[in-house]
Amino acid sequence: MNQQKSRTAMGAAITKNMVTEELEKLQKDWENKNLPDLTKKIQEDLDLLKNTTLEIAVTGASGAGKSSLVNALRGMTDFEDGAAETGVTETTTERKSYPHPTFPNLIMWDLPGIGTPNFKAKEYVTKVNFKKYDCFIIVASDRFRDDDVLLAREIRKMNKKFYYVRTKVDISINSEGKKPNFSEEKCLEKIRKYHCDNLTQVGESNPRVFLISRDDLAMYDFPLLQASLEDELDDLKREVLILSMPAFSKEVLKKKKATMEDYIRKVAFLSCAIGAVPVPGLSVVCDLAILVGAMIHICKVFGLDEDSLNRLAKRIGKPVDVLKSAIKKSPLASQITSQFVIDMLTKSVVCGILIMVELVLDFVPVLGSITGGALSFGTTFYILKNFLHDAEKDAENVRTKAVKS
Repeated sequence: MNQQKSRTAMGAAITKNMVTEELEKLQKDWENKNLPDLTKKIQEDLDLLKNTTLEIAVTGASGAGKSSLVNALRGMTDFEDGAAETGVTETTTERKSYPHPTFPNLIMWDLPGIGTPNFKAKEYVTKVNFKKYDCFIIVASDRFRDDDVLLAREIRKMNKKFYYVRTKVDISINSEGKKPNFSEEKCLEKIRKYHCDNLTQVGESNPRVFLISRDDLAMYDFPLLQASLEDELDDLKREVLILSMPAFSKEVLKKKKATMEDYIRKVAFLSCAIGAVPVPGLSVVCDLAILVGAMIHICKVFGLDEDSLNRLAKRIGKPVDVLKSAIKKSPLASQITSQFVIDMLTKSVVCGILIMVELVLDFVPVLGSITGGALSFGTTFYILKNFLHDAEKDAENVRTKAVKS
């Protein structure tokens, strides 16, 4: 199998320089802290992230495409189990929460349309409990109205962030594209100016409008919208957003990788501190449960699990086997077990691990006083860094296969 063959080459991506950089970070963390205190701090950081939620409310006029946007941000189509209900008439008559199917810490709220008989503008803020949400996306499909600006003002009073989003831009582009001398860039700028001028006329100062298509998040302004969300969230909520966002571009994959590199460093340190034991039949030490859990987490972050691949296949209208054929180096999340990790250690990375462990012992002598500590740190760090490298490459292969016509 391709996955098994690739393991023989595993390790080429990780150099001593990379490990040295990580150890320098570890040494800085270590300064003025004893092992129990640092271990406790790292465990608390991981637990805090696990329990941190990001709640994004999608609001605006009825029929603007709020429910479709909620589904797109969760990597889902409009027609599968668990999707927010969509339709040509008003379908959202009460506020509903929709957790991300893989990362339930991200909760999208589909709010009823403002200005409908059931939700008069003056009562809207109280009825939908605006204080609950971290940030807001105000959606329009044709133009923004007085009620939208009223919402923005109420959100400002709570010192929270909001974003004006114009949906269904692809439909407008396709319609305008039939005209002679069509320029997509000029058309987008025309649409953006129209909405900004419209918002200014109804009392909004210096508005910014993001143009998006729910069918392809890589198009138009969605990358800018995501970047704005990231910039204005605190560290933990930003991480929740990055982990859960669909991998629609190389830039998103790089952000996911950077987030996972910090996670790996913390996990590797925990493995050195908990008293890991030798792997049966091998001269390496690690905690197999930590490795299994971390690998499964990495796979899910990059969409390399059965559920994520099936959802992506439905969204793009391709057989899931076509997407799986792009995965050359990584296992699927469901294939990762303790025995899988032991087999991987046995077949491919033992020599590389021992070289890295020697470097660890030389660089951070205090780890050598912990039974198995240096071996465990070196083993866990080395394996997971290589695994992350492979997962990122395979996720990019899947993304390329998905967008290929």
